Amino acid sequence: MNRATPVILFGASGRMGQELLALVPQRRDIDLVAALVRPGSRWVGEPVWPDRAAALTYGSTLEPELPAEVLIDFSNAASFDAALALAVQREMAFVSGTTGLSDMQAAELDAAAARIPVLWSANFSIGVALLRHMAVEAARVLGDDFDVEIIDAHHRHKRDAPSGTALALGQAVATARGHTLEEVGVFARHGQMAERARGEIGFATVRGGDIVGDHTILFAGEGERLEFTHRASTRAVFARGALLAARWMAGRSAGRYSLDQAIDAALQKSSDVLIAASVLLR
Repeated sequence: MNRATPVILFGASGRMGQELLALVPQRRDIDLVAALVRPGSRWVGEPVWPDRAAALTYGSTLEPELPAEVLIDFSNAASFDAALALAVQREMAFVSGTTGLSDMQAAELDAAAARIPVLWSANFSIGVALLRHMAVEAARVLGDDFDVEIIDAHHRHKRDAPSGTALALGQAVATARGHTLEEVGVFARHGQMAERARGEIGFATVRGGDIVGDHTILFAGEGERLEFTHRASTRAVFARGALLAARWMAGRSAGRYSLDQAIDAALQKSSDVLIAASVLLR
């Protein structure tokens, strides 16, 4: 049996952090060695799994010699820099799903990739990865003859809009049609407007209740519409994808990697796609 990968979780008290912690005890290939929260948090010193004999507690610092191969970051834009710096300092692979990053923080990811393996994704759902593939293929076939709108819906507490996933989907569609999102993205409509320009990609944002995450890509043409929708009913789907990525990233050389690469590698281990899918979703 392959040994378990030692992992550090940064942002352990957040929604995604808690989802990851709920799944880790079910995984034999992941060994969580630290669950980090912000200094002064009420979680510091509390047991990670109160109903288990494991002695792991939440902390805000790392022991100098604590061995770990991967740092998983699900914090926020304000804490992201500290997470990335820690991964670089400890020479760990960095797997992050933190969204709302600035251009400077995105550049820091590229700089870090010269020293450590880096995988950042706006969404770790395997279904969203498939959604992106289908949207790209549709964009290539339909071109600018079809108008594109991207709608994302999330819970009332989400602060960035559009979501990181919506932006990533928009960029993928724009690239497939030979544009950049900066050229064709439209992020607000109000009052009297000019007629829609050819090739525009519009965004609409919904925030309310406890919606985990819904994304729709609408291709609207003359006399017909094509819609691709992914709805997440539990954050566990993102946690599974993040753990899959963390396991795959362990031991890799410095550079930028994608969730698609991790998923493809998992599927290639089996000639039967159904068996492979059951492995991904366990």
